[in-house]
Amino acid sequence: MEKKGFIKKFFEEFKAFALKGNVMELAIGVIIGAAFSDIVTAFTEDFINPLIACIGGAEVAGRIKLGDTGQALNWGHFLTAVINFIIMAFCIFLLMKGVNALMSIGKKKEEEKPAEPTKEEKLLTEIRDLLKESNKK
Repeated sequence: MEKKGFIKKFFEEFKAFALKGNVMELAIGVIIGAAFSDIVTAFTEDFINPLIACIGGAEVAGRIKLGDTGQALNWGHFLTAVINFIIMAFCIFLLMKGVNALMSIGKKKEEEKPAEPTKEEKLLTEIRDLLKESNKK
């Protein structure tokens, strides 16, 4: 009987966790990130690598064979992965910079507008001023 209760409670907790907004947003972010990764990879392989090959005369998909064993170092594949990472990091940086700018727009308007003092604040200000005057005498 205890096992059934434990399993039921476990699945209820999992359901509550999986259906939280932040988990769903994270899942959507991962899916969009994977699709964006494919775009960046295609951009790197189809545009950036040929430009590097034209400018430097080097083959980006290069290999270095290691002796007669048939093993090779795929430095071109590594270079492509590094370029992909730099492009992705730069795009995420720009995206976050834009999001932060949008978030600060609303905050600046709120900060610029001074709050109207309440009755209590006005009364306390008057009391403070009266106390200052009485201390000067």
